[in-house]
Parts: sequence; C-alpha cells; structure tokens
Amino acid sequence: MNKPLPISCFIIAENESDRIGKTIRSVSGLVEEIIVVDSGSSDGTPKIAEELGAKVFFNDWKGYGPQKRFGEECCNNNWILNLDADEYLSDDIKNEIYEIFQDYQPKFHFYSLKVVPIYPNWSRPRLLSAHHKCVRLYNKNYGRFSDSPVHDSVQVAQHQVKNLKKPVFHNSVRSIKHLIEKENNYIMLQSLTLKGKNKFLLFIRLFTELPFAFFKYYIIRRHFTGAFSGLITAGILAYFRWKRIFVLFKKN
Repeated sequence: MNKPLPISCFIIAENESDRIGKTIRSVSGLVEEIIVVDSGSSDGTPKIAEELGAKVFFNDWKGYGPQKRFGEECCNNNWILNLDADEYLSDDIKNEIYEIFQDYQPKFHFYSLKVVPIYPNWSRPRLLSAHHKCVRLYNKNYGRFSDSPVHDSVQVAQHQVKNLKKPVFHNSVRSIKHLIEKENNYIMLQSLTLKGKNKFLLFIRLFTELPFAFFKYYIIRRHFTGAFSGLITAGILAYFRWKRIFVLFKKN
C-alpha cells in the first residue's frame, strides 16, 4: 500500500450519517489526517466519523466560508484536501493525487478537482454529465477559503491552478424532495446578500428566465441524457433560477 500523503482532509457536516461514511472511506489511507467539522448533528454523524478514524470538532454554523476557514484551522498539515460530506474520491483521482506527491514536492500550490454529480439512486454519473471544477487541493500557506457565508471558494490570488482530470463523485441530493428543499434554502440564503438591480430588467426576466434556464440545464448541461431523472432535475433547477429573480424583484 502507498504511504499516506502529508495532507489533511477536512469535511464540514451536519446530519450526514447516511453519506459521510463513504466520504471518509474514500480518503482513508490516502491522507495523514481526516477532520470533520460538525455544526450540530442529531443523527450520530460525529460518532460515525470518529469510528472511521476522523477527528471531530464542533463549530456553530455561520455560513459556508467561515465554516471552511474553521476547518482549515483544525488541520495540522499545510496541504489541504477539502471534500463535502456528499462527495467521495474515485480510485482514479486518488491515483492522480499520489502522482502529484510522488516526490512530496508538488509543482503547483493549487489543484482543482472535477466534481461530477450523480442522481439519487444512480450508481454512476449520467452520460456526458456536466461537472464543475473547483480548487479543493491546496497549500494553505498560499491561499484559503473566502469568508463569504454563501460562496465557498479558495482564494488563489495570482497563483496558477492545475486542473486534475479524474473525477470526484457528488451525491448532492438524496431525493427529488431533498433537491427542492436544498434549492429553496439556498435561494433564501442568497436573498440576504443579493444586491438590487434595474427593476425594469428584472421585470423582463420574470418572463424569460424560466424557459432560458430550462434550456440551459436540460440541453447545454445535458440533463436530457438523464432520462426522466434529468427532466425533473432540469425543471426544478430552472424554477429556482426564476425564483431568484422573483426574490430580487420583490426586494427592489
């Protein structure tokens, strides 16, 4: 077996007992240290994490950015791997990370991971699945997560980011009901920080946002390859895109 790498993996969590085990097991043996930052679980998440070898810290929820910055502070290593509790590493990405640290001297300070979503009750991503890339493997001496309560992104300044090719799998929603709840909560959180825009333009977008957003999700992001699951997902995402405009319109 390969020796664990000088990396601390931290995971923020609340009531993730059904998913966090898969996340922790996917990094076990790869990294020297696994940190779980719990914000008040009532379903046994901390116990599961500890039984799997993670160190668990409690921190009151103040938003995504502040929670992840707290996670960084809990890590003993300068090299950080951040995963959400609904994500897990593929074997391919683990091998790619091993190659980066082969001589324990990575050539870059920041690496972005290819995060690929998987529908509820699906075991693999859909054909031609859209994905997003985000910096999750980095040296905290050169950049850290922003302190925004809504957006959780690593600030890289002028440093170059190296894109890794292999996937991280993302079980972002447990069910269609969970997707609706998640999107609604996110819109409500965004409404606290969204700034006003031209009300006339917002009025126009009340009529155009929904069809354009559906086209974006169903065609451009290729949810049409997900059969009925893709159709439902695209419709829900488009609706909440429209709801964001509606909230802004009311706010003005």
